[in-house]
Order: sequence, then structure tokens, then C-alpha cells
Amino acid sequence: MRADRLIQVLLLLQSRPQVTAAEVAAELEVSIPTARRDLEALSSAGIPVYPVRGRNGGWRLLDGARTNLTGLTEPEVTALFALLGSNEALPPAATRAIAKLVRSVPSTFRSGAERVATATIRSAAWGHLEPGKVPDSVTVLHHAIATQRRISFTYRVGAPREVVPLVVASKGGIWYLVGARVLDGKDTADPASLRLFRVDRIRDAEVTADRGYVFEGFDAAAVWDAMTDHVEALRGSVQAALLVDAAAVRPLLQAFGVHAAVTGEQPDGRSLITVRAHSVTGLAEQLVGWTSAAQVLEPAEVRTALAAIGRRIIDTYRD
Repeated sequence: MRADRLIQVLLLLQSRPQVTAAEVAAELEVSIPTARRDLEALSSAGIPVYPVRGRNGGWRLLDGARTNLTGLTEPEVTALFALLGSNEALPPAATRAIAKLVRSVPSTFRSGAERVATATIRSAAWGHLEPGKVPDSVTVLHHAIATQRRISFTYRVGAPREVVPLVVASKGGIWYLVGARVLDGKDTADPASLRLFRVDRIRDAEVTADRGYVFEGFDAAAVWDAMTDHVEALRGSVQAALLVDAAAVRPLLQAFGVHAAVTGEQPDGRSLITVRAHSVTGLAEQLVGWTSAAQVLEPAEVRTALAAIGRRIIDTYRD
């Protein structure tokens, strides 16, 4: 429809100081004469669009003339950019639609929202978890990134801490934060203090009044890759193969987090899952609560350790 195309032309004019008919044609995938007619139609309709003659000419929107076609608030713009950034799940058509909306948002919102888009990463899951509900804390983290502020929170049951949020990323149904402290008297994140947090374990997250900037040369994708590589290295040298009932697959993956992965499925609905830990005893102690829904297939050392734990339980509660 031509009306839809004219709106797209107007959005394009809002996002750039000047455009040529050729640029409009390329962006909207129409001919140059059609693009020129659309620009002239906007001008004839009373929209303050005017041509600039000469070799470096084009079409401009009169200074100060802006139409917010979306009616989006600043938090909504931030959420929109977060969806646009690094989301491998969106089909191309949806990405293009969001990009068109993005051009219409006020420029005062756009810089912070673009920071959020860069800092938001969605990558493949360690296990086969479907994307779940986004934790409420993610909105707080996005707001801090957009406004370049620090956040304060408690982690698990630890003492309150304060960091500069750098990356908000998800793997499957689990969200993570990469944050860093700031040095005394500074307002820039210290690259030597990078830390990975699970967002669902963050409590009482608040945006502070203190500024928090990323360090020079910061690359969100590179930082996230480095953190996930580090986690992989910490998985431990002991691995066990489990046969897990269908109903227990998701809870077990959530409990073990990055230390578990689905490796196959059985015809009866059960799944093959590998889990890791730093020692045989440590892995057996984590698995003992899952014995009613998960069977350890190998190695023999973990099965033996589980049997020993079972005997101690029997001896303790024999009477």
C-alpha cells in the first residue's frame, strides 16, 4: 500500500539529515521514480519535506519537524531495542518491522536504547531449555545500561554489592548478567573485576544514582564469549551420563545450569543428559536427590559413590 510506504519514507527522513531518491528507493525496494513521487507527495500533503538542489542535494525534513508515530515511552523504546539486538530467534520480517519503528523514536531515547541492544545477547542453550519468562530484574538491568548507571543488589543470600552492568545474556531459559566493579574514585568499570551472575539469583536490584561506564575497547559479544568459555572450563573433569524421566528433565537442567546438557532422547520419552562436577564425591552428592527420576549409567565410580551414600543413609535411619 502506498500509505504504508509514505510512512516508511517519513520515518527514513526522521532518521537521517538528508536522503536521496536513490537511497529511498534502495531502502524501500522500489524504483527511483517511485521514490521521487513519494517524496513529492509528502511535500504536497503539507509535510515539511523539501528538496535540496545541486550535486550534493537530496530531500530533507524541515529542522524541528518530527512526528512520533509510535507513541512509545522511553522504557518501551529500550525494550524494543533489546528485542532487536542479538536476537537470533526473530524472523527477518519481524526484525525489519522493528527497525522501521526504531527510526521513529525520539533521538533522546535512541542512544540509551542502542546501548541496550548492543549489550543484550541471546545465544544457544547449554541444555534443551525452551525460552521461559524473562525475570523482572532484566528490565532493571536494561534501564541501568540505557542510563549508564550502576546497580545495587544482593546475590543469593550474600552481602549487598554494586556493579556496572555490561552484558545481559540468555542461554535457553536462563538469563545472566556480566558486571564489573568500579575502582575507588572512578566511574568506569574495571575490566579485571568481571563477574558472571545468574539473574534469577539476583535480589532487590536497583538502579543507583552513581554513573557507571563501560571500559575502553569494550566488546559485549567478546566479553560474553570469554565468560562462557570460562564457565565451560570450570565445569569440572568428572562427567556422568544419566537417563532421566521426561518430567524431571527441565528441573534437573535448571538445577545444574551450565553443568548439564541434553545429549539424546529415548523412544519412551526419557532423555540422556550429561552432568559435570569437580569431583566424583561432589557429583554423587548432587545426584543423590534425583535417584527416583534419574539413573546414572556411567561411570562406575559415580555409581559406587551413590551406593555408598545410600548405605550411609540406611545406616543412619535404620531404626
